[in-house]
Amino acid sequence: MRVSVQEEIFDLGVEAETFAQANNGSGAIVTFTGIVRDADQGGLVAMEIEHYPGMTLKALTEIAQTAKDRWSLGDALVIHRYGRLELGEQIMMVATASRHRKDAFEAAEYLMDYLKSRAPFWKKEILHDGAADWVASKDEDEDALTRW
Repeated sequence: MRVSVQEEIFDLGVEAETFAQANNGSGAIVTFTGIVRDADQGGLVAMEIEHYPGMTLKALTEIAQTAKDRWSLGDALVIHRYGRLELGEQIMMVATASRHRKDAFEAAEYLMDYLKSRAPFWKKEILHDGAADWVASKDEDEDALTRW
């Protein structure tokens, strides 16, 4: 299991291939990558993501271990970036490997829901006009956690 909280850009292809090669005995590998997008269509330039390093790494490691145990995963990968991220840049990646696709998909969804709602990151949207607003939590993101 690998958890990385980093400022640097990661290479999605390299990460996915490395994960797949390390888990070549698995029956299923699921990957997901989150991208900076303009939710309101037209105003976003970038997103700034802040965190407390020790707290963030510990929280992400715990939830990845929970997913690994709960779904009998062979392996899990979580990469989450921080700092200033431009529109279209990768924010995060989740990968899961298991003997069966259902476990790999469910564990990946669980990790994504957790990262969206509970991971200790603070996000600020930077707009074209120079305004900057902290991103508030959304009810639908909280509701997604109820299925777990």
